[in-house]
Amino acid sequence: MKNTHLLVGLFSFLKIRVLFSGKFPEVEITNGLIHTHLYLPDFNKGYYRSTRFDWSGIVSSLEYKGHSFYGQWFEKYSSTTHDAVMGPVEEFAPIGHDEAKAGGRFIKIGVGSLSKPDESAYDSFKLYTIANPGKWKIKKKTDQIQFVHELNDAEYSYEYMKTIHLTKGKPELVIRHTLRNTGKKTIETNVYNHNFLLIDKQPIGPDYLVKFSVDVKGNGKGFGEIAQIQGNKMMFLRKLDKGESVYCSGLLGSCNETIDYDLIVQNRKTGAGVRIRCDQPVLKLVFWASLKTVCPEPYIQIKVDPGKEFNWKISYEYFTIIN
Repeated sequence: MKNTHLLVGLFSFLKIRVLFSGKFPEVEITNGLIHTHLYLPDFNKGYYRSTRFDWSGIVSSLEYKGHSFYGQWFEKYSSTTHDAVMGPVEEFAPIGHDEAKAGGRFIKIGVGSLSKPDESAYDSFKLYTIANPGKWKIKKKTDQIQFVHELNDAEYSYEYMKTIHLTKGKPELVIRHTLRNTGKKTIETNVYNHNFLLIDKQPIGPDYLVKFSVDVKGNGKGFGEIAQIQGNKMMFLRKLDKGESVYCSGLLGSCNETIDYDLIVQNRKTGAGVRIRCDQPVLKLVFWASLKTVCPEPYIQIKVDPGKEFNWKISYEYFTIIN
C-alpha cells in the first residue's frame, strides 16, 4: 500500500498525551470505576491499518471491578489483517463502490477513499489501497476521547466525529457519533458494531448467555449443535473448539419483527456482563461467535443529504452479579 498521499500530513493530534505499549500508540481514559485503553489511528505505527473497520475507538482493554471485557481473540496478528481489532469496533458499508469504475474510488467512513482495483464485488476481507486517507484530529480528557475524521474527495466528503465518554459515577461507556455531509452527493450507508466481547478471558461456551428484549428466532451455522435459542435467550450447548464458529445472518423477533437495539451479554461463571443500547432502530441483527469472542452485531441505516448531519449514540453499561 505505497502511496505518496499517505506519507504527508496524515494525522493531527491535539492536546493529547500518547502512551506507547510496545510499538503502538494508545491512550487511557478512566472515570474512577472503569479503566479503558484505546489504540489510536496512525498510518505508520497504528495497531490497525486495514480497510474494513473504522480506525477510531479500538478498545484494547476495559476493566471494571476486577473484570475484563475485551482482549485479543485472534491467534495471529498483522496490522493489515481485516479483523485484527478488539472492542466495540464499527464497520460502515462502502459508499460509491458499485458506481465506481475500475481504477476509480469509493469511500469507507473512518478509513478514507479507497481505490477500486477491478470490477469485482466489494469484499470486506480484502485489503484495498488507500488513495486519500483524509485527516484525523484527536482530543483527550481524563474520561473521554474525541476522534474527528475529515475527508475531502472528488465524489464524497464528510466530517465524522466519534466521542467515547465514560459516564461520571456509573460503569458506563457511551459512544456518540456525528456524520456531517460536507460534499455534494448524498451519503447513504449502514453501520454495525461488531462488539468483540471476551469477558474475563473465558472461552465461549455454556457460561455465556445473550439476552434480547423480545423472544427471537434464527438459524445458521452451529445452531442446534453448538448454540440454541430459548425465548429471548441465546445459550451455548458446549464450548466451541478451535476453528469452530456460530453464525446467523439475521436474528428476528418471534413474530418476524425487528429486534430492539437493547441486549445483554453475560458470563454466568464470573458474574460480569454488559447491556448494550442504541437510540436508533435496528436494520438487522447478525450474530457470530468463535472460541474467544461472542459478537451480537446490530446494524443501523444512515442517510445524510449534502449539508446535513446524522447523529447516533450507543451505550455500554457494565455490571457484575453475585453467583
